[in-house]
Amino acid sequence: MTPRRVLLISATIGEGHNATARAVEEAARRVWPGCEVAWLDALRAMGRWVPRAFTWIYATNVESTPWLYDFFYDSLWRHRWFATASRRFVGAWSGRALRRAVAEHAPDLIVSTYPLGTAGLDWLRRRGGLDLPVAAVVSDFCPHPFWVYPEIDLHYVMSEASLRALHRAEPDAVGAACVPPVVSAFRPADRAAARRAFGLPEDGFAVLISCGSLGFGSVERAVAAALRADGVGRVVVVCGRNEALRERFAAHPDERLVPLGWVDDMPGLVACADVVVTNAGGATALEALACGRAVVMFEPIAGHGRANAELMAEAGLAELCPTQDELTATLRCWAADPHEPARREEQALKHSRAADFTDQVAALARLPRHHGRRPLRPQDAFFVYATTPLVSQQTGAILLIEGRRRPVHEWCAHLTARIEQHAGTLPMLSLRLVQRRGRRPQWIHDGDIDPADHLRCREVRDERGAQAVVQEFFSTPVRTDRQPWELLLLGETATGRTSLLAKMHHALGDGVVVTSTLLRLLSDSHTPTAVPGRGDGRPWHRRAAEVLRGLVSLAAAGPAPATRLTGRSTAGRSFGRLELPAAAVRARARTHGVSTTALLLALVAEALHRALGATTPGQRFRVMVPRTARTRRGGVGADAPGNHTASLSIDLPVGPMPPARRIEEVADRLAAPDRTGQPAAASAVLAALGLLPAPLHAWVVRRIYQRRFFNAVVSVLPGRRSPAHFGGGRIAGVLPVLSLADGVGVAVGAISWGERIGFGITTDTGLAPDAAVLAGHLRDAFTELRGGGDPR
Repeated sequence: MTPRRVLLISATIGEGHNATARAVEEAARRVWPGCEVAWLDALRAMGRWVPRAFTWIYATNVESTPWLYDFFYDSLWRHRWFATASRRFVGAWSGRALRRAVAEHAPDLIVSTYPLGTAGLDWLRRRGGLDLPVAAVVSDFCPHPFWVYPEIDLHYVMSEASLRALHRAEPDAVGAACVPPVVSAFRPADRAAARRAFGLPEDGFAVLISCGSLGFGSVERAVAAALRADGVGRVVVVCGRNEALRERFAAHPDERLVPLGWVDDMPGLVACADVVVTNAGGATALEALACGRAVVMFEPIAGHGRANAELMAEAGLAELCPTQDELTATLRCWAADPHEPARREEQALKHSRAADFTDQVAALARLPRHHGRRPLRPQDAFFVYATTPLVSQQTGAILLIEGRRRPVHEWCAHLTARIEQHAGTLPMLSLRLVQRRGRRPQWIHDGDIDPADHLRCREVRDERGAQAVVQEFFSTPVRTDRQPWELLLLGETATGRTSLLAKMHHALGDGVVVTSTLLRLLSDSHTPTAVPGRGDGRPWHRRAAEVLRGLVSLAAAGPAPATRLTGRSTAGRSFGRLELPAAAVRARARTHGVSTTALLLALVAEALHRALGATTPGQRFRVMVPRTARTRRGGVGADAPGNHTASLSIDLPVGPMPPARRIEEVADRLAAPDRTGQPAAASAVLAALGLLPAPLHAWVVRRIYQRRFFNAVVSVLPGRRSPAHFGGGRIAGVLPVLSLADGVGVAVGAISWGERIGFGITTDTGLAPDAAVLAGHLRDAFTELRGGGDPR
């Protein structure tokens, strides 16, 4: 990929982060000529007052209360909970501030050089945004917990030792060592020529003291120690924007001291030096290494400065001098023995020339998306807790493939190639479930997908054999020791029909995202599954009132009516299928003045009436109807992983009555929960359950998702009318396969797909009739509704 727009996120708090960003910009313009490079200051985005306030807090901590900064920094390493809480707070603040700006820039690549900016990007990625390469360049030699995040695709750090520190700070973070991220002007240069340019003597041992653009820390103590060292001919000190410091040095009587303010030609000045003395291990140290100069870390500033110095010394790239006496002794020794600084210079050049920074920036455009370990959302953990030994929680589909007739092994080879190429890039397919005793389960991103673990191919003679395979496939729980999804390509030799069976753990997502993910896997040109274009711009107090009304309505509904289709779950399962002409269904709905969903629910009510046998007038049958909460605008898209549904509780009339009256009653009852706020209340309850400790959350879920509160699950899913193609064939129909709940014997799913509406029926054979019987009742009910004739 060649990025057309690159967004750099930095901050002006000193100049170190901006210096790194300039290096990235220079490399980006070199490798992608003509690309647009935009800058975004993370601190300014967080608020107009933030840059000045944060700079003051940072400078005050370093200069006046270093113990407080040390305490904060050490706490980040010592207490995982403290680091997590701090990063989430800052990430939410920064992420909300960056969201609009990132959307306006519409970049193809984002590179952050400032930790609070990286925190905001992590927050945005966690919420389903930023489906583009996101990288961070960590200019501190020791990446601390505030620097690295699990949702960033790659962190560039300064050495292999830095990489070990990164994994200690955040085990889920992805990192790689890079050469010093400095502009190309920082390179080895002739020392004598550089000194002539600055008006310095060409001979003699010269020390450059530079402590960042703010010029704070033990600068005066460093100067005093350097001037005491025998053999030091010049001490050049860069005060940056600290004009008061420069003025104090200007009055110093020692002629060997050369005080400077802000310097534009820092590459030339670094080239003048035999040794560079600094105190933070940030941009100044990296620039010195790139120029091939020996580096001394003197009295490192608190927190990250001390950690950087220690890690640079451990890597052999700097000499650590914690006291004035040690700095004086080191400089005296190096001035007397030029072999030691020469050895240090050679080591610095070896490190700086290990790779080409331009090539490393070019690699950022090809980064695969990385998602760190994260707890499941309460709505998704719900289905982990609802799983019992007899009732697995998995959602699935049967895709009916028509058109080009080919052997199953050819279809299988094509699908295997699709999995190898694309499955690792789809969030739904690259997640692995980790269940932890007494704690909420987690997702781990695992893009290493072996098609052999997830795809099987079967060939049978006829429809009877195909039904046996469907029965076996959907009766077996999906495995959770790897990514929890499985596919089975099924061919019938007698009819030439080909079907693709798919099942996924329900925690991965609802029926809409299952279908959408399958299409993204199978089709090169993916159009998202259609979803309603709802949005909610009402004020919070109206939404709260709706939730309160819904809670009252749910409480007043009481337990579900008694029915013989519920009881103790058994291991027996049956799966039925039915297809109806979509145009005819929509025409019948218009005739009766109801929605297509209401008509389909009325057909289910009629089929249940027939399955129950001797029903009485006014008899009710409570169904839970999941309804998608995905939206085209301002909400969750069709491709976003997870369960995004709001549940309705509807009492279907299953007593004897004319079809027209049953349709009218179902339509009225379908509208009632919206009026009472039930969907909003149910969603609020599911989210609130996530605040409970995991064991209590699981206990509550197992007691509410069962026969006591509903008799069946019925879902009408949004589909699509335009055709979708796979390997030269056409996906002509989709049949959803829903999971049951504990003690509930029937689940029915329906989806409109092209010219058909497909029904998938699941029954517990110990509680309910065979699914084929219910499918027959549905077909007969629609035939009679049309006035006789073939329902197809």
